[in-house]
Amino acid sequence: MRSTNFFNSYYELLNNKVGSINSDLLLNVASYVKDTNNNSGKVIIIGNGGSAAIASHVTIDLTKAAGIRAINFNESSLLTCLSNDYGYENWAKKAIEYYAEKNDLVILISSSGHSKNIINCAIKSKEMGLSIITLSGFMKNNPLREMGDVNLWVDSESYNIVEITHQTWLLSVVDYLIEAKNSTIKSKE
Repeated sequence: MRSTNFFNSYYELLNNKVGSINSDLLLNVASYVKDTNNNSGKVIIIGNGGSAAIASHVTIDLTKAAGIRAINFNESSLLTCLSNDYGYENWAKKAIEYYAEKNDLVILISSSGHSKNIINCAIKSKEMGLSIITLSGFMKNNPLREMGDVNLWVDSESYNIVEITHQTWLLSVVDYLIEAKNSTIKSKE
């Protein structure tokens, strides 16, 4: 296989996956984020591995660029403490117990939709009455995909395709919120 063929096929697949989303779902995500902000809540974004990196990126952009309070739990001392004391499958659930408040929104990212710590976090978030948005991929009937108020799913079993798609979808929501905020400011001037 010629390398240009690989990259052409790869980007065609990636473009297909990114573009496969129903934009109404992204508008729903934006609405949840905006409502959370308007109700003095914060956005909590959680993932493992590459999904944790996505959580960090989106958290920073929401906070800095969109002016929406957002946090993630990627601090190693917190992760290792909660994992050591409660087991890795329960660290995110315990973090939600400690840090979430009633008007918060929880965004959970798992490429497979089977990560036990993310599933347990979703269960705890539901028990606490928090709004939940999920992002998953791989199998269509993964358990995480059924647990959110809005569930975004990528039809792929490739980690990188799923993660790039998740990041693109979430960052498009951030850019949408920034644009909406700037349009409101301009209309008031």
